[in-house]
Amino acid sequence: MTRRIPRGAAFFALLLLAAASPADLQRRLTPDEASGLPVVAAGRGTSGLHTIETRLLKGDPARPGLYTISIKVPPGTHIAAHTHRDDRTATVVAGLWHFGYGSQAIEGATRALSPGSFYTEPAGDPHFAWTGPEGATVYITGIGPSDTQYVGKPY
Repeated sequence: MTRRIPRGAAFFALLLLAAASPADLQRRLTPDEASGLPVVAAGRGTSGLHTIETRLLKGDPARPGLYTISIKVPPGTHIAAHTHRDDRTATVVAGLWHFGYGSQAIEGATRALSPGSFYTEPAGDPHFAWTGPEGATVYITGIGPSDTQYVGKPY
């Protein structure tokens, strides 16, 4: 049995593809190019800490759709337990990122993640993190709009 796509749905999909320019769909960045992007305000989907450098690699966590942000977290930073409404994935690209799950930020409950490490931030699942003397850079991807809601007690 062959399934037919309704004409309206196919037309809508074509409109979306036509509205997206190749610059919106195709992006290649070296690590230097990614770190050279402008720093944006600590907005939706971020910890809200102004000491963390956030860069938009693709999309925008404040808007509907796929996004990827880069966060460069300075040495000695602690991010209290919080949640996001969207399901997210992340990859550590530099430094050492101490990441844990739970509604209370407890240093001993984290796992040290080195460059190349991958982790998830399931929607609504509390998590927390901290950096040691080397700091860390992490790429986070989700489908917005995102948010950040703090829970529990800070470190």
